[in-house]
Amino acid sequence: MERLFGTDGVRGKAGRPPLDPPTIRRLGAALTRTLRNGARPVRLLSGRDTRESGPWIERELAAGIRSEGGELVSAGIIPTPAIAYLTPRMGFTAGVVISASHNPYDDNGIKVFSGTGKKFTPVLEEQVEAIMADSSWDVPADTRDDSQSYVVPGFSRAGIEQVDYRSEYLAHLAAILGSAEGHRHLRLAVDCANGATTTVAPRLFEQLGFDITCLGCSPDGRNINRECGSTAPALLARTVVGGGYALGIAFDGDGDRAIFVDGAGRVVDGDAVLLMCAKRMQGEGRLTGNAVVATVMSNIGLEIGLKEAGIRLIRCPVGDKYVMEEMIAHGVSLGGEQSGHVIFSEYLFTGDGLATALNVLRTIQVAGRGLDDLASELPRYPQVLLNVRVDRRVDLETIPEVAGVLRSVESRLAGHGRLLVRYSGTEPLLRIMLEGRDEAEIGKWGEEIVAAVKKHVKSQ
Repeated sequence: MERLFGTDGVRGKAGRPPLDPPTIRRLGAALTRTLRNGARPVRLLSGRDTRESGPWIERELAAGIRSEGGELVSAGIIPTPAIAYLTPRMGFTAGVVISASHNPYDDNGIKVFSGTGKKFTPVLEEQVEAIMADSSWDVPADTRDDSQSYVVPGFSRAGIEQVDYRSEYLAHLAAILGSAEGHRHLRLAVDCANGATTTVAPRLFEQLGFDITCLGCSPDGRNINRECGSTAPALLARTVVGGGYALGIAFDGDGDRAIFVDGAGRVVDGDAVLLMCAKRMQGEGRLTGNAVVATVMSNIGLEIGLKEAGIRLIRCPVGDKYVMEEMIAHGVSLGGEQSGHVIFSEYLFTGDGLATALNVLRTIQVAGRGLDDLASELPRYPQVLLNVRVDRRVDLETIPEVAGVLRSVESRLAGHGRLLVRYSGTEPLLRIMLEGRDEAEIGKWGEEIVAAVKKHVKSQ
C-alpha cells in the first residue's frame, strides 16, 4: 500500500480514503497492535478540533481500537499540544489528535503521540503501515447500536469515556508566565480560528488577568480557519489597530502554532519570535546548546540576527517533527518554524501556540519593550514563494534544462540570498523559495525556474 503517514500524520478529505470509516477502523486496530506490550492494556487519549467530521472519525477510531482490546478515552475539543502534554502525565499508552490544523473544514487528519508525548517516530509509523497492509486479518464489524443505548454519565453514545483535563493543561501553561506581572494589564485581541483553542484560550488569559477580546470563538463545524486565525490575520490586524490593542495573537485550527500582530497591525511571525525568545533565554542561561533549530524555510534574516547575538542556527527539513528531532539530537531548547510552530523543550517537545504566546508576553515584560520594537531586530530579506503543480516527482538534477536554470539562479544569489526547491509533503506541488536583497529581481528569477519546470518536467 502507499504511505499512509505524511509529514504530520494521516491527512485527507473526511470521508474519503484514507479517512473513510473502514480505513480509520483498521488504523485504530493497527495502532493497538503496534502499541500492545505484554499484558498491559492499551489506552489512548484522544482530542479533536471543531470540524464537523471530528466526532464520527473519533467514533470509528475507537471501534478499531476496541476490536483489539484497547480503549479510547476522549478529552473532547482541546488543542493538539494538550494531548501531547497530558498523554504521559495521565498514564496513557499513546495519544491521538483528530485535526487538519490550518486546513479547511472538509479536510481532517489523525496524528499520533507516543506515551512520552513526542510525535510518533517513522519506525512506529512503518510498523502500523505494515500491519495495515497485511491482508490476513480484518476488523470485525462493530454491532453496537449506540443510537438506542443508554448513555452513562461521562460517556458518549459511542461508548467512549469523556474526560475534562483542561484544568491540568491550563495549570501547566500558567506556570510559564511565572512572576511576570508587569504587563498583565495589556489589552489583547486573541483569534482562536474557530478551532480547538476556543475551549481554553479565553479562560487562560482571563485567569492570568489580561483584558482580552476574543475573535474566531464561535465554531460551527465548518468555519474553522475561515478568514481568521494564523493563516488569515487581516481581521486580527484590523481589530488591533481599530481598538487600540497592545498586540494580537492568532492561533491555528488545532492550536499548535501562533503568530502575532503588533500595535500597528504588522504581522510578527515565527522567525521574529525565535529571535526575541532566543535572546531572552540566552540572557537567562536557558538556551541550551547556544543554538536554535529552524527549518529551511526560515528567512535568512533569522540566521543573521542570531549570528549577531552569538547564537548558532541549525536548519532542518520543513515539519515540526523534524525540528523536534534536531532539537533532541543537538540538545537544543528552542526551535520552530516561520509559520508559528515554536517548540520550547523545557515545557513540551511539540509546538504549542498558547505556550508560544505566553513566552512572547514574558519576553515583552522582561525586556520592558513593545512587540514592535522587539520584532524590528529581525533583519528580514525579501522572500518569494512560488508553487508549480506537478503530476509526479522527478529528480530535477536529471533534467539538464531545469538543472541549468537552478545553477544559474544560485550563482546570482551567491553570498546574498538563498534558493530552496522542494516537493510538498502533503500536496502535488513543487515549492520554490527565493530570498535576496531585491524582491522584484528574485521574483523574476523565480519565474525563470517556474517556466523551465512547466516546460520540461510535465513533458517527461
